[in-house]
Amino acid sequence: MKSSQTSWILCLVGLAGTASSSALADDSGWYVGANVGQSEAKIDDARITSGLLAGGFTTTSIAEDESDLGYKLFGGYQFTRFVALEAGYFDLGKFNFTATTVPLGTLSGSIKVKGVNFDAVGLLPISDRFSAFGRVGVIYAEANDSFSGTGSVNVPNSSPSERATNYKLGLGLQYDFTASLGMRAEAERYRIDDAVGNKGDIDLYSAGLVYRFGRSTPAPAPYVAAAVPVVALPPPQPVAAPPPPPRPLKVNFSADSLFDFDKSNLRPAGKQELDRFATDLQGTDFDVITITGHTDRIGSHDYNMALSTRRAEAVKTYLAESAGIPAGKISARGMDGSDPVTKSDECRGTKATKQLIACLQPDRRVEVEVSGTK
Repeated sequence: MKSSQTSWILCLVGLAGTASSSALADDSGWYVGANVGQSEAKIDDARITSGLLAGGFTTTSIAEDESDLGYKLFGGYQFTRFVALEAGYFDLGKFNFTATTVPLGTLSGSIKVKGVNFDAVGLLPISDRFSAFGRVGVIYAEANDSFSGTGSVNVPNSSPSERATNYKLGLGLQYDFTASLGMRAEAERYRIDDAVGNKGDIDLYSAGLVYRFGRSTPAPAPYVAAAVPVVALPPPQPVAAPPPPPRPLKVNFSADSLFDFDKSNLRPAGKQELDRFATDLQGTDFDVITITGHTDRIGSHDYNMALSTRRAEAVKTYLAESAGIPAGKISARGMDGSDPVTKSDECRGTKATKQLIACLQPDRRVEVEVSGTK
């Protein structure tokens, strides 16, 4: 059987989207891209059957693989918004068949197709980002056939090949993510000559990306605020600051200046100090005066409490009677030396020596605190 009697024809139908330009890319420039998808061919079972029959074989069945993975790489130049030229490399994959015969045997064949192309592309912008296109081009394709037989089937030429120039057609869509980057979907038909003298079509359904050089998304138009009439407003009026909160007034009198040692009767010098305090307090509005008498730590708790209380009461009585301060606004209390001014490491000892009494002098005092002053 001659190899020409075992030839078969390929055919492909598909659709996909592609575009070489979009409405975002108004200016001319270079671009590159890549698509990948499914290629399909139609094996001519009738021609295979008739070829085998001419060689004295009856075909009982034919198993076919008419689809494969195909891809293409391309680059181009866009001249205007509507016209571009594009060149690229394509590989349409491999397609196979196996025919079983009587007398017993099999005939297997396959074809691989790859090549280069040069296309003219017409573009139709649909929206700012979406466009359609059509293409027509010239291809130079290499078809590598492979045949093998088993049993009674003999194949004289098992690996013929053919290189030929043909045409291609295509339609596509493109969506642009940015002015530089877009996504394609495309359907193309390639006219192919096989290596045994037959012609057929292979279709490629593919999708991919296209990148355009030197493009940037146009900056948005500057925002211009609408004119707003200016209304003159009266100047803000000063707001008076809130009055400060009442501050307490606290005065410490040395007990030794008010009283003799271990006494609770006011000395003349002590009365003069209280008179000056009362004079300074004149014209001041206040809530209450708290008088606290303090002793040093010498002596018992009961004794010191009694002494400090009598001293506080003596100051209260004098301010009420001599200074005219309402007694209802004055409170008096005593402390037993538990709130000293001096530190323990400054005045050491417990025995009432002259040195210890002199050291503890700051602890013997009368505190007068005026609260709620205005």
